[in-house]
Amino acid sequence: MNTNAAIVPPRMITLVLLAALSTLSLNLFLPSLANIAQDLQADYALVSLSIAGYLAVTAVLQLVIGPMSDRFGRRPVLLCGLFCFVVGSLGCLLADDIYYFLLFRALQAGVISGWVLSMAMIRDTHSEGEAASLIGYVAMSMAIAPMLGPMVGGLLDEFFGWRASFVLYSVMGIALLLLCWLDLRETNLSPSATFAVQFQAYPELLGSRRFWGFALCALFSTGAFYVFLAGVPLVAARQFDISPGVLGFYMGTITAGFAVGSFAAGRYSKHYPRTTMMITGRSFAVVGLGLGLILFLAGYAHGLTLFIATIFVGVANGISMPSVNAGAISMRPGLAGSAAGLVGASTVGGGALLTLLTGYLLEDGDVATRLLGIMLFCSVMALSAALYVLLIDRREAKLVSIGRADSEL
Repeated sequence: MNTNAAIVPPRMITLVLLAALSTLSLNLFLPSLANIAQDLQADYALVSLSIAGYLAVTAVLQLVIGPMSDRFGRRPVLLCGLFCFVVGSLGCLLADDIYYFLLFRALQAGVISGWVLSMAMIRDTHSEGEAASLIGYVAMSMAIAPMLGPMVGGLLDEFFGWRASFVLYSVMGIALLLLCWLDLRETNLSPSATFAVQFQAYPELLGSRRFWGFALCALFSTGAFYVFLAGVPLVAARQFDISPGVLGFYMGTITAGFAVGSFAAGRYSKHYPRTTMMITGRSFAVVGLGLGLILFLAGYAHGLTLFIATIFVGVANGISMPSVNAGAISMRPGLAGSAAGLVGASTVGGGALLTLLTGYLLEDGDVATRLLGIMLFCSVMALSAALYVLLIDRREAKLVSIGRADSEL
């Protein structure tokens, strides 16, 4: 609940649009990669850097955006990030060389400030439980956007060419920049006096076992999803001979599950402790993947079995991730932006490593069973991290209880 009357909470629609554009910036133009390579006379592998390189830049930027917002405020850093996105979108639109295209594509990564600072602004203006609930609702946009983005981008490319996607990026970026300029108020009313003062508070955050419990839970929860994205196309083609059209539908089911879980988090997070939501979600993933793996080992190897099991990961992430993020950015309210950026960067970096590991482990053999096994491993690790946070909470509650008893004596 907002405890400072001077703080004006951002509108839900603004937060949703910021989160949605952060996601659309990654996948709207994916159907156009081949056409971009042909038009700019570049190798497809080089053009694909607009995805891998973009993710790398967002990981680094999140480490910068968070601390900058703690020092200078959320609003100016967010507006700067959106401005960079607009310039990058216009640059990609006009680029006639692949290297200029990649340069401006990297500049588009500034839009990641929308997601990072949305979480920080929610925490600035609400209690931890309410923040988890609102993050759950905002996260639903991050589930819907990936499903609609490639469809819209594909249609734009088919009728108007690949540059049409960057026209849309530019229009959306300008519109959102104006909306935030006119509507968004500063929510960080206690910015750090200097970076030196801010860095002096970092050891408390970085040295917190609870914070790293949240961070590891986020890394492995999202890591299971990255593993799915990296491995399921290979599994579908090699083991089940699933057509691309059917595969696209099946892959959308995990995202649909995330939307369902996020809705549940939005509704129930403010009524239950954060660890209850975290453990519930992570248990859901472990049970679903575990049952799927058992069926595969028992001989019931079917594509439908695989995707029913992986839906549980989407639902589980939707249920647990809002509480994970809200818990991490609540460790030190004055460093909410830094915490959000650090968790985001570690999640992206860890996801990239898990993606590489998945490609290596799925080179041969029973790839479907291996994929479920890797996803189950990630989910077990995420559940362990959630249980670790619960253990720390209970230990501290016990110490507080003992301290009160001693004072009464």
